[in-house]
Amino acid sequence: MAKKIVSAIDVGTTKIATIVANVRAQDDIEVLGVGVVPSHGLHKGIVVNMDEAKASIAESVKEAQRISGTRIDSVNVGVTGRHISSLNNRGVVSIPRDDRLVRSKDLKRVLSAARSISVPEGKKMLHAIPRYYTLNGEERVKQPVGMHGTRLDVETHIVTASVSSVQNLVKCVRSVGVEVEDLILEPLAAGEAVLTRQERDTGVIMADVGGGTTDIAVFKDGNIYHTAIIPVAGYQATSDIAIGLGLPFNIAEKMKKRYGNVTPGLDANKTPEVGIENGHSASYRDLCEIIRSRMEELFELILLELPTTDYQTLAPCGLVLTGGTANLIGLDELGRSVLRLPVRKGQPSDSGIYGITDVLHDSAYATTTGLILWQARNREKSAWQVKRGGILGSFISLFRKLFRG
Repeated sequence: MAKKIVSAIDVGTTKIATIVANVRAQDDIEVLGVGVVPSHGLHKGIVVNMDEAKASIAESVKEAQRISGTRIDSVNVGVTGRHISSLNNRGVVSIPRDDRLVRSKDLKRVLSAARSISVPEGKKMLHAIPRYYTLNGEERVKQPVGMHGTRLDVETHIVTASVSSVQNLVKCVRSVGVEVEDLILEPLAAGEAVLTRQERDTGVIMADVGGGTTDIAVFKDGNIYHTAIIPVAGYQATSDIAIGLGLPFNIAEKMKKRYGNVTPGLDANKTPEVGIENGHSASYRDLCEIIRSRMEELFELILLELPTTDYQTLAPCGLVLTGGTANLIGLDELGRSVLRLPVRKGQPSDSGIYGITDVLHDSAYATTTGLILWQARNREKSAWQVKRGGILGSFISLFRKLFRG
């Protein structure tokens, strides 16, 4: 891959993170700048206040530009929210030529057949990712071009999203003078950052537990198998603390991050009370029990979102937890206790990524890092055609290119 400056925005419920990187190769990525600011105007991954969301995105972009010394003209944007749904669909075509040789145009035909599904009103296809191909109904193949056969099948993972939700997000980004290059489902991006090749091949469940949503992705045989979004995450634990202990929400959030511990069997009586600024205090035992109850419920919800109850066969490598809420002490141990599966905490690897990366060595930035990795590894473009802003948008884009120097 030739040297290329790429940018992405992780638009979350609790934070907006803009990242700029110089991509020379899949394993040679220099992070030039990261702009992280608190998120306003979003709830559970969906824009609920345009003005507040625009202001947060603008501040994040400005900070990333300042640190990197690079103007951001276009970005990849992460998409999440309960409006996301997915399914696996199969496409089939014949190879009618005398030589029975599979060509690139046959791949396009069979993918088109797999994408021919009925999409509910108000929704649109976001991703159509080929999982594997088969020739003549026999063994699976990753790349059939150049092989011989009479019938070509493809198993495809299809993701759909709400048109209005995505359009509102795109509008917010464009309003700050930045074009949207592509849209990427956030758990796909996070998986790029925290999963090993062996986990993806053998079978693994990844749960990106953020502020507003828990994004689930199941990988099998080296590719995506299932995705789902649960509208329960760190926000609900903080809300429970605020209500249960009679604390302001912002104080409850600080209590959770500073003292939260969900280790099974924890003797919380050792520290009877914990405090924070402005004289607010709470029972350490009550605090930990509230968080633990919410996290136990979350693990059960993750299982309910899986396409089968045979978890051992589906995901021999178990569960990988990432996202900001994965930083809770004892969460991986609690997961093993509840799920009876291997559970580990996943955070972005620094292998092949260097530069301004201090902030990225944290589970909270799995999606942020993954949005760059997704593009660097030449993953499939989304099926969502992001239209430019008409004639005016074309002129603006042209002038930016002319005067970029």
